[in-house]
Amino acid sequence: MINVAKKGMPSLAGLFFWMNIKLENTKKLEVAKPLKLDCGKIIKDFPLAYETYGKLNDNKDNAILVFHALTGDQFVTGTNPITNKEGWWITAVGPGKAIDTNKYFVICANVIGGCMGSLGPRNINPDTKKPYGLDFPVITIKDMVRAQETLLEHLGIKKLLCATGGSMGGMQLLQFCATFPDKTFSAIPIACSSSHSAQNIALNELARQAIMADPVWDNGKYVLKDLQPKNGLAVARMVGHISYLSEKGMQEKFGRKLQEKADYEFSFNADFQVESYLRHQGYAFVERFDANSVLYITRAMDYFDLSKQFNGGLVEAFKNQKTKFLIISFSSDWLYTTKDNKDIVIALNASGADVSYSEIITDKGHDSFLLNEPQFLKTLKGFIDSMHEKFKNEKRI
Repeated sequence: MINVAKKGMPSLAGLFFWMNIKLENTKKLEVAKPLKLDCGKIIKDFPLAYETYGKLNDNKDNAILVFHALTGDQFVTGTNPITNKEGWWITAVGPGKAIDTNKYFVICANVIGGCMGSLGPRNINPDTKKPYGLDFPVITIKDMVRAQETLLEHLGIKKLLCATGGSMGGMQLLQFCATFPDKTFSAIPIACSSSHSAQNIALNELARQAIMADPVWDNGKYVLKDLQPKNGLAVARMVGHISYLSEKGMQEKFGRKLQEKADYEFSFNADFQVESYLRHQGYAFVERFDANSVLYITRAMDYFDLSKQFNGGLVEAFKNQKTKFLIISFSSDWLYTTKDNKDIVIALNASGADVSYSEIITDKGHDSFLLNEPQFLKTLKGFIDSMHEKFKNEKRI
């Protein structure tokens, strides 16, 4: 097992205390209305943390809702106040960027089950007065989306200009459009699928088992001891990160290059640059994320199967859909393949929806939507700007 301890860093207990203090300064909606979850349990009076960027105009026709991926949060752009690093979609969102915050009002909420201020397993269970841990109810993508719909109501937005998201964010978007067909004028699902494949379920199970095999995890009760199963969580992140890259991209970036040494050490230290890179990714993740949240969010992804929710399958899910879609995939993405995305396009076409499709040719893999990929950013900007003109004209009629 790798050791992710690092000199000069605060204890993980101190880190989470510091995170909680920082999160008090972020926006939160206290959702009073009871929400019945797919598992049958009911939550109410729960927090939903969110951030907004830009300004909502008087006509309220410039709002864009962004759904974040598995390890994302509400801090889309600018500086994340928890990590003091750039927001996770700084390449696409901000002044003058593809999603221009000088022009558009961007909203992003932390999903329920997360650990950045929304209700999750680190929150206090009102029945026990202790952190939920594994007493937290199992959630679904649909539960996440229904919780976020309350935020639009709170902000007074009846219909979005656009909604978008990549990876798990794309799953949420597909669910959002199926559940609330009149809530957004346009939608851009990116690098996603309408259900999780056996391979992706297997990768998520591997990540969960890495966490649960860490003795510190203690059946999810580690939080009661102000601990974090850091080794297991770091390995889980390493597993995930491999799947976000492409084989060609990894080979070109790392190959068999050694890490600051002339020859092998003949040890189990990080001889290769790729090993050092993965260990760094694992360590950085431990600093900002909660292990139990990984369990809950990955399980929600595994349960996602939009076609199963409708008797007529995926075509029925998009029946009578007036939203205008742009589906985007990446040629080297083996986690959510071009075929996965084309299947969504086929279903939308069969349902009579207005749908466009773009495959971006790149060797950067699944993470391409988070990187400075010029053709992707150009496509994103072009579609949103054109939809804005159409939406304004529609609202004038």
